[in-house]
Amino acid sequence: MQASFVVNLGDRANVPIVSFSATSPSLTSLQSSYFFRIAQTDSHQVQAISAIVKNFAWRQVVPIYVDNTYGEGIIPLLTDALHEVGAHVPHRCVIPPSATDEQIGNELYKLMTMQTRVFIVHMLPKLCSKLFAKAKEIGMMSEGYVWIVTNGVANRLWSMHPVILNSMQGVLGVETYVRRTKELQEFKMRWKKQFQQDNPAIMEVDVDVFGLWAYDATFALALAVEEVGFNASLGFRKGNSSFNSTDLDTFKVSQDGSQLAQALSSTSFKGIAGDFSLKDGQLQSSTFKIVNLNRYEVRTIAYWTPESGMVETLNSTNTSTPSILRMFNFEDKIKWPGDPLFVPRGWEIPTKGKKLRIGVPVKFAFTEFVNVTKDSSTNKTDVTGFSIDVFKAAVKLLPYDLPFELIPFAKPDGTSAGTYNDLVYEVYLQKFDAVVGDITIRANRSLYADFTMPYTESGVVMVVPITDTRSKSPWVFLKPLTWDLWLTTFCFFIFIGFVIWVLEHRINEDFRGSPSHQVGTSFFFSFSTMVFSNRERVVSNLGRFLMVIWVFVVLVLTQSYTANLASLLTVEQLRPTVTDIKDLLKNGDNVGYMKNSFVYELLKQVGFGESKLKAMKSMEDCAEALSKGSKSGGITAFVNETPNMKLFLAQHCSKCTMIGPIFRTDGFAFVFPRHSPLVPDISRAILNVTEGEGMKKIKSKWFAQEMDREDNSGTPSFSSGSLGLESFWGLFLIVGLTSILALVIFAASFLYNHRHILEHPNSRASRWRRIRAMIRIFNEKDLSSHKSSQQGDGIACGGDEVKASPNSNWLEDKDLRLYEGQQTPSTTGYSSPEIVPIIQLAILNEENKKY
Repeated sequence: MQASFVVNLGDRANVPIVSFSATSPSLTSLQSSYFFRIAQTDSHQVQAISAIVKNFAWRQVVPIYVDNTYGEGIIPLLTDALHEVGAHVPHRCVIPPSATDEQIGNELYKLMTMQTRVFIVHMLPKLCSKLFAKAKEIGMMSEGYVWIVTNGVANRLWSMHPVILNSMQGVLGVETYVRRTKELQEFKMRWKKQFQQDNPAIMEVDVDVFGLWAYDATFALALAVEEVGFNASLGFRKGNSSFNSTDLDTFKVSQDGSQLAQALSSTSFKGIAGDFSLKDGQLQSSTFKIVNLNRYEVRTIAYWTPESGMVETLNSTNTSTPSILRMFNFEDKIKWPGDPLFVPRGWEIPTKGKKLRIGVPVKFAFTEFVNVTKDSSTNKTDVTGFSIDVFKAAVKLLPYDLPFELIPFAKPDGTSAGTYNDLVYEVYLQKFDAVVGDITIRANRSLYADFTMPYTESGVVMVVPITDTRSKSPWVFLKPLTWDLWLTTFCFFIFIGFVIWVLEHRINEDFRGSPSHQVGTSFFFSFSTMVFSNRERVVSNLGRFLMVIWVFVVLVLTQSYTANLASLLTVEQLRPTVTDIKDLLKNGDNVGYMKNSFVYELLKQVGFGESKLKAMKSMEDCAEALSKGSKSGGITAFVNETPNMKLFLAQHCSKCTMIGPIFRTDGFAFVFPRHSPLVPDISRAILNVTEGEGMKKIKSKWFAQEMDREDNSGTPSFSSGSLGLESFWGLFLIVGLTSILALVIFAASFLYNHRHILEHPNSRASRWRRIRAMIRIFNEKDLSSHKSSQQGDGIACGGDEVKASPNSNWLEDKDLRLYEGQQTPSTTGYSSPEIVPIIQLAILNEENKKY
């Protein structure tokens, strides 16, 4: 307050106001061009304090500060810095500047009844010494407590009385770091010598960082005065007084104050306390030491720099080393209050407090999760269930004792006192310390409380009846294969028949004859492979190779068709009556939900009207309503969370199936107040329970029927549909490539054997006539083939077989006169197929004469 008043006077008089001790961040808001703070503002150290809290993962911190502008100035910045590292400030402890021991004790007793055990003290040394003396007296400097002091105290720990230090054992502090230099040592020697001359009765004394800042401030001011010049008048002129006080009627304004302020703003040098430079009238942030009070020694355990955060050491250039501070290196150097073996976790269940009041829901359905029973004779309430056992198993894994009592959320008559949303809100109202049960994690609920890790599956599903859909249609024999597979198979039958005809019709009598006969034979041969009843023989090697592959493909297709058709006609095919919740909405069907469940809100958001939503009170009601259906006043589908639905199917509805999830949720979890330190510990314990054998034992205890249903084969299964092309395209690809390869080889061989017709150099025939000649040759029987000779197609003359050859004279006609209507002498061979019967008849006659 005094600094603020003096700064206002400086603005009024145009006089620079230089301070080396006013550290309150609130003075920054004055925005005075004549105010120069040659000291670190308290806002600089909040990042170092938050780094300590983050390093040890403390989730709750209580600041203890003096009730004045010095104490209050740092709190907003400190709170923001703690929130950035995930720490919450559940309470603030304010101590008056002139507080008595009794007042301090009352405030500390309040803190003892709370869970938080991490305290940040921000006050001056005199009040701080009284605080720690009282804290030690009432037992708050024992094991489990954490105390952190700001640099207002840490900078002067070395000068405190040993009795005070004895009450502060294990305290952590943030001290302003001043690098030891030769200039600093020489300064301290001169200062001690001067101090001893002025105060001979005081022996042990040293200058603190505020004295160093004062020296640098004076030096900076001297440099600024030199820059302005000694010839400046440095005088005052009478100002325009506007003060109400008569004492300031003669208030004057400096003539050279603005020049001096400008010179001071630009002054920079290497001072005793470090590099001196001002930005907006503020000394720039520097490094802090993290110190620990061990007995009567102040030990440095780490450093904090604005550039690198927490580090273990500083190098010679006053910058941090690349290695980041690790927690285990940090904690080994610290002596904690009470000297415990482990790092304090930052919170405790108060020894003088009550047990945790844990609310549990009262249920009349799905009581396997939570079941509240009351013994009328003893009037004692017993709470059991799957969720309760999981919570108890998690609590047993905690490294500390957690006393609690389970309290049903019920009215005096034993019925439920509200919905699950109401139960979660009770935690926000601090009527319950936690809620345990089958509580689904929801976004609207997370506004008022925190959830642990889920311990069940997530999602909202619907249960619908299943029916046998075995087809009674006379066209069921077409259903085993899809239409694209039928069409592809048909096309390949035709294609294979064509390829076999190409490869066989010149050398195989079975594939010769009239055009209609050849077409019918080829296609009949191809389709008969489906039942492996073809009579025609395949004599070419290419044809035989192709048929081997094609018969294998047909075998696979027929076996698959037979198996799927048998399944369609004999195996029970169970299909859900509805597969999409939008179908229910479109058809106007009734949908069931459990009473007081949040599922009602989800269904309303989808678009279901009030008349289509049926509230169920028990699983028996659900099963009965599903069996009736919407037309008979029942429901078509029942919507609820996945764990509940699995239990429902196992116990009450074997002719139903589960569809979904249709809505996304995060499963069941336990509820705690916002920023509760119990949440991370319980969450880790839940993970250990669910990943171990403990969860299997708990499930087998409460859900034996469900586990049996999952293990046996009685679970409804859905038969596969029609077989599609995607299952056989590889086979069709192989046979297709094989067929094309066979055609290419055949065409290449045919063209090579008859190349003289297309390339004869002396032929006067046109290209088109040559092509026609090749087509006629392709259509005629190949008498030169060994296959044709074996079938009796050869021509014997004089006991020797006469074979048609590509070198025969009728193929070597230069002008292709055979195909131009000219007659070829019979002595050069036979001219056309019409001559063959004549030659054969002549041979027969000749043979008859012999006999």
